Amino acid sequence: MLTSYDIKPDAGLGDIKFGMPMEEFIAKYGKPDEIDEFDEDEEMQTTLLHYWEKGFSVFFVGLTSQILAGIETDHPETSLFGIKIMGLSRPELEKLMESKGYSYYESEQENNDIRLSYDVSMMDFFFRDNKLIYMNFGVLVNENGEIETVEN
Repeated sequence: MLTSYDIKPDAGLGDIKFGMPMEEFIAKYGKPDEIDEFDEDEEMQTTLLHYWEKGFSVFFVGLTSQILAGIETDHPETSLFGIKIMGLSRPELEKLMESKGYSYYESEQENNDIRLSYDVSMMDFFFRDNKLIYMNFGVLVNENGEIETVEN
């Protein structure tokens, strides 16, 4: 059971840690509500486990073995840098990120949503009606199923 929705960039969410094998994750957090698999890339396979009731989904990436590489959450208790973020306006989130030294982002309109993408921890924030409704973040994984370290 997940007890904290505190985002730790490049590490995970609460006690969910990037790099965890899928079998270990399921043993700890239970069977997902839904599973999606993507294999359009011959170099990598991606499995997405949805835990709708718990307010998150997790992405496992790898060719021979898959490890946890991304997390998406819309849980109202989600916090980043000690601040609850769900429902923040775009200017409020931009101010929070800038206060931590992250001022560069890209913005894109997707139907009725606006996505802000920051390079740090591959963070994407999705806004509807100027309120944050969900976000995702992750790490890069190489063809050997290992987390790539990014030099800043």
